[in-house]
Amino acid sequence: MSDDGWKAFSDRVAWDAAFHATVESVARPDGAALALINDRNTSVLVAVSALMDRRSDTSEDDSPLTQEVARLDAKLNVLMEIVNRLLLPQAGLPSRLNLRFNAIGAVLPWAGLPPVGQPVLLKIHFDVCRALPLELPGVRTAGPTDGKGFIVFEGLTEAVRDGIERLVFRQHRRQVAEARAHSRPVESSSEGM
Repeated sequence: MSDDGWKAFSDRVAWDAAFHATVESVARPDGAALALINDRNTSVLVAVSALMDRRSDTSEDDSPLTQEVARLDAKLNVLMEIVNRLLLPQAGLPSRLNLRFNAIGAVLPWAGLPPVGQPVLLKIHFDVCRALPLELPGVRTAGPTDGKGFIVFEGLTEAVRDGIERLVFRQHRRQVAEARAHSRPVESSSEGM
C-alpha cells in the first residue's frame, strides 16, 4: 500500500515550503471525529484560498470601483493579521518544518516522526490564516530514503481532497508565474544609440 501511496503522491503536483506544522501520534479517528475534521478542513481551505487569491494584477483600470476594492482588500488584510496575532501569536505557533504535500500525503523530515505504521495527525498552519490549521489524519509509511518521512492521508472526503488539489495547483501556478517574471530579461532602451 505504501508503494501505491508514494507513487500516487509522486505523480501529482505538491506544495513544497516551510510551514508551521506539527505531527503527533493519535488513535485512528472514528467516523464522527473524521466528519468533524473534514468539516473544519473544508472551512480552512475556503478561508486560505480566499485570503491567498488577492488580486496580483495591477491593471490599467484605475476606476473608482477598482480603487475602492483595493482599499477594502488592504483593510481586510490588516484585520486578518490582527486577528491572527490575537488568536495565535507568533510565539504560540509550532516551529517551521520543510514539507511537501498534496491531497495524497506529505513528505517531511523523519526526525521526531512516529514509527512506520503509526496513525498520525499532521497540522499545517498557513501564514495567511495561522489560527486555523489544516488537520490531516494519516498513517506514517515508508517513503523516500533521503532522510524524509512519508504520511499517507486517510479519511479525507473528496471535497477536502479537491480543495487541497486546487490550493496546491494555484500555488504551483503562482510560483511558475513568479519564476517567469524573474527570469525575463530587462528591456533596455537602445533607441538613442
